[in-house]
Amino acid sequence: MGILLLPFGLLLPFRWVDPWFTGVQAQRRVESWFAKGNYQKRYAPVALARISAHLRHAVVAAEDGRFYQHWGIDWAEIEKVAGGEEEGRQQRRGASTITQQLVKNLFFTTHRNPVRKVAEFGLAPAAELVLGKERILELYLNSVEWGPGVFGAEAAARYHYGVGAAGLSREQAARLAACLPSPRRRRPAAMHQYSAIILDRMGMMGW
Repeated sequence: MGILLLPFGLLLPFRWVDPWFTGVQAQRRVESWFAKGNYQKRYAPVALARISAHLRHAVVAAEDGRFYQHWGIDWAEIEKVAGGEEEGRQQRRGASTITQQLVKNLFFTTHRNPVRKVAEFGLAPAAELVLGKERILELYLNSVEWGPGVFGAEAAARYHYGVGAAGLSREQAARLAACLPSPRRRRPAAMHQYSAIILDRMGMMGW
């Protein structure tokens, strides 16, 4: 019984408290010890209401179009990927949901391994029950990586555009969303084609 309750115990504090650091942030700090140059972490969690609705919509459209329909695992998307129904290379995101990505960011690293994937499948439905959709989205937008040492919407908006997360335009939001899931290689200014696709998706979703 204790093992079954463990996922809920791990996630419960995040209903109210923003993490001081995440698994991915810890990974980047350790990596910086062995890299050239100075590492500066930018991380400033804000309430969901202080993040532009354009960015919320753009990220859902880009990363998890069925976010509000599934319970942490998007089985329909898994079937599409398994059946080879994929988009172009730049637009491919795989079947990982925003909820699964949040779990990875909070507790694990970016390194791929089967143990992490199994843990994600266990923790993602628990996160849906414990946190709910709005808190999951808030935590994800505040923790996702958006450049070297840049974590979360507020830090990303200030780093890339010199504005707060609340002031992001629709175009800027789409370009930031287009950087996921390769934010350390992609830059918003170069995301012309993919950001246009995301804007189209947003329009089709009523945004």
